[in-house]
Amino acid sequence: MSAATLMLLAWAIEAAFGWPEWLYKRIRHPVVWIGALISSCDATLNRTRWSHYVRYLAGVITTLLVIIIVTGIAVFISARLPANWWGMAIEASIASSLIASRSLYTHVSAVARPLASGDIDSARKAVSMIVGRDPNLLDEAGIARASLESLAENASDGVVACLFWGAIFGLPGLAAYKAINTLDSMIGHRNNQYAAFGGFAARLDDVANIIPARLTGMLIAVAGLNYASFKIMLRDARHHRSPNAGWPEAAMAGALTVRLSGPRSYGDAVTEQPWLNRDAPDPRVKDMRRGLTLYIRAMFLGAGLLSFIAWGSR
Repeated sequence: MSAATLMLLAWAIEAAFGWPEWLYKRIRHPVVWIGALISSCDATLNRTRWSHYVRYLAGVITTLLVIIIVTGIAVFISARLPANWWGMAIEASIASSLIASRSLYTHVSAVARPLASGDIDSARKAVSMIVGRDPNLLDEAGIARASLESLAENASDGVVACLFWGAIFGLPGLAAYKAINTLDSMIGHRNNQYAAFGGFAARLDDVANIIPARLTGMLIAVAGLNYASFKIMLRDARHHRSPNAGWPEAAMAGALTVRLSGPRSYGDAVTEQPWLNRDAPDPRVKDMRRGLTLYIRAMFLGAGLLSFIAWGSR
């Protein structure tokens, strides 16, 4: 069985079942285990009294150690499973836990529902689960904008990039990418605590997402059936604070004819970010529903592309 076929089966399992709550209660989730490993290294090696250079080196060691451990476990599992249908099913089930297409849809839908009924407090609470900005400062447009940005960015980070690296290197490639992405989300911050320690992890995540982010932007643009989506993506993506997130976000903004990104608040700090599709109106709850539909269409296109690759690699 090819790696692309394995990823296609894993994605089908994840889309159908996700990570069941009963299973999470019993064994948590692989990303939680990766996070615990990162937290342990962070507590041990990230010492503020050390110099910038030493902390950067400690971050490099942490990043490589986490990737080696996680990838090594995946290699061991792949090597030990039998080359038959039930071995394939087990490996695909394990791989499915590292893909997040169903949970992404669920989390964004959980914001849209209370926002549609006018319950802005519940919508703020739900959006705080998927973005880092201060939810108490967000109005309807701010909540919708944050949700659509998260939907677009995580379609790349949580779905397409996972499948991209898994289709090339199998379960070990998927696990290595997930380790890199989790490292970036936990220590890849531009603040006093992590600018040095997490610098290497952040740059590595940027490199790992160069192709998947642009591929995701293309999938969203094609799914949008809107020439403006391509135009806005090519014009505005490079202005985003991230070298990668701007591609799917700009494509989403163009496809929905709304503006995304812009200034945002993190605690007491306000960051001035350029707008994507700046001349368009702010998104509203109806645009969140349209965004979720666009996301589903883009993922079906991705599934078709992956199926073609799997068929060609038989």
